[in-house]
Amino acid sequence: MPELIHSIEISATPRVIYPLVSTAEGLAKWWAADTQEMQAGVELAFFNRASVYRLRSLTFVPPATAAWLCETGKEWAATRLVFHLAARGETTAVRFIHEGWREATPYFVSCNSAWGALLYRLKAVAEGSTLGPLFTKEGLTNG
Repeated sequence: MPELIHSIEISATPRVIYPLVSTAEGLAKWWAADTQEMQAGVELAFFNRASVYRLRSLTFVPPATAAWLCETGKEWAATRLVFHLAARGETTAVRFIHEGWREATPYFVSCNSAWGALLYRLKAVAEGSTLGPLFTKEGLTNG
C-alpha cells in the first residue's frame, strides 16, 4: 500500500508540538480553521464543508506519538495519520506518515504536496508564529 512520509526538524520540544497534532484546538492552528472536537476524535471541514474528514483517536502516547484513523473520505477512509515526535536537544524531529492508501492516485499525489505545506505550518506555529491554518473555512490561504 502506498504511503506518504514527511520529516521536519522543529525548534520546539515534543511537549509543545504534541498538543498541536493531538487535539482539535491544536489542529485548527495549522491545518484547518473549521475543526471540531468530537467524542473520541475530531472533524475537519474544508471548502465550506464540501469535504469533511472525521478522524478517530487511534494511538496517543504523549508526547511521542499521535495517530488518527480517518473514518470518512473517498480515498482517505481507513487511512491513518501518524505523528512521531523525537526530542533532539532543543529541537524535535517530527516524522509524519499518512498510511493505508489503497492506491497512488492523482489525489494521493496532491495530498503529498499538501502535507509538505502543512508540516511547514506546524513548524511555524510550534516555533511561535501566528501564521494560522493552511485551510480557512472557504479554501486555501493566500500566504
